[in-house]
Amino acid sequence: MDVFELRGRVVDDYERYIKSFIAIRDQRIQSEVDENLDAGLLWPEPRIGLNPAFQTGGLIDELVESGLLHSECSKIFRIKDEDGSHKPMRLHRHQTEAIEAARTGANYVLTTGTGSGKSLSYIIPIVDKVLRNGRGKGIKAIVVYPMNALANSQAGELEKFLKRGYAPGGEPVRFKRYTGQESDAERQEIIADPPDILLTNYVMLELILTRVDERQLVQQAKELEFLVFDELHTYRGRQGADVALLARRVREACMAEKLQVVGTSATMATGGSFADQQREIAGVASTLFGLTVLPQNVIGETLKRATQVFDAAQPEQIAKLRERLLTPSNGSVPNREDFVADPLSSWIESTFGITEELSSGRLIRVAPQKVRGDDGAGAELSRLVDLPIELCSGAIETQLMLGNQVLQENGFPVFAFRLHQFVSRGDTVYASLENEQDRYLTVNAQHFVPDDREKILLPLVFCRECGQEYYSVVKTEREVLEARPFGVPHETPGDDGYIYISQERPWPE
Repeated sequence: MDVFELRGRVVDDYERYIKSFIAIRDQRIQSEVDENLDAGLLWPEPRIGLNPAFQTGGLIDELVESGLLHSECSKIFRIKDEDGSHKPMRLHRHQTEAIEAARTGANYVLTTGTGSGKSLSYIIPIVDKVLRNGRGKGIKAIVVYPMNALANSQAGELEKFLKRGYAPGGEPVRFKRYTGQESDAERQEIIADPPDILLTNYVMLELILTRVDERQLVQQAKELEFLVFDELHTYRGRQGADVALLARRVREACMAEKLQVVGTSATMATGGSFADQQREIAGVASTLFGLTVLPQNVIGETLKRATQVFDAAQPEQIAKLRERLLTPSNGSVPNREDFVADPLSSWIESTFGITEELSSGRLIRVAPQKVRGDDGAGAELSRLVDLPIELCSGAIETQLMLGNQVLQENGFPVFAFRLHQFVSRGDTVYASLENEQDRYLTVNAQHFVPDDREKILLPLVFCRECGQEYYSVVKTEREVLEARPFGVPHETPGDDGYIYISQERPWPE
């Protein structure tokens, strides 16, 4: 499937849908709307982000041989297929660093991007700890998710590891989901026979601490060893304060003097070097957990390039890239060696994938970029090689699709990329209270005409039959007219109504 073609079909369908009920009599307003829709007001150009390659942290079997993990982990953490076949699992370096931090008993936070396997950074240490101490000794780990969908997804992944390959009832480590979605019979079963690992959300965890019927769960979690907060960045403001207090209550209620707290997050800090971000994240996590997180225990992703480095300062590299663009791909999937040696692949990875942090030389992700548009990557490549923008943009999209079919040694695509498309429901047109030919028009909600605060802007609504425009207002108790967003209840008591202004057809004639 060509994701760029799919995006085009979705946007075209939405554009036809939107325009099907737009009826505007005034040509100036119609032109303003058309111009903004054509410019992507409701469907801007998508942004592309590459999932970069990660440095390897070794095989699970190697960590078992070194004594870092229990021997049963070799059987549990394998890539298992439904037909019973399996093969060794290779970890990323940041996952191995998390396992090493867990063995020290330290609190830690893993802050890595999408698709980096964050959940294994705490699941493997938890399973290892249960295996070493023996299963069935009460709840030893509580994993807290901000949404039930994440808990459900994690339960499915754990089932592959902890149940597949074992006879029913013979699982080495037991887990259960307890999020409020379960039937009464399921809840009673969990309370009567608690698992080693409990998956829940922060609201349900609060209820477990306060409801009499679930007091036994709290007792079974005595001397809790792991408390994990997934997607840590979602807990901010008042909700963050609630979760911070919850973490302290859990530690007290479970009498967990040796509790180890773990957090995962895609992004918690931006700007500055990675060392600066480590210090900032450690401070936030320490406040949230009520336990110290050292900066060195904030673990980031360790990236590596899949292609050769492209240096735009080298004329010979630019010349090779230009020559490559003048020799279009025939659409067939190349072999991996040829693809990673392609100068266009190198340029794409540098533009959409990874770059070096100036202060440390550490490889970091590049923010998602647009391909098309005057400020897109296609235009940037066009300026670099002095070739038409359309040729460059098309070549980028083709190479991304090919790279998604070329596989690395670990079986993952060389270019596993994500297309981010934002779609808005739109608003309306705002206009100043002036004659049709003089009034200021904008599709951006604002109170005043720019640089003229004496002229207010009011939202327009349109007759569904003839397209005549009306200013949507409310007359307050103070006999003042204020803007009224159409279809939205107004907080100010008063009379909802409309203002009609037309020189061509003045009211009431």
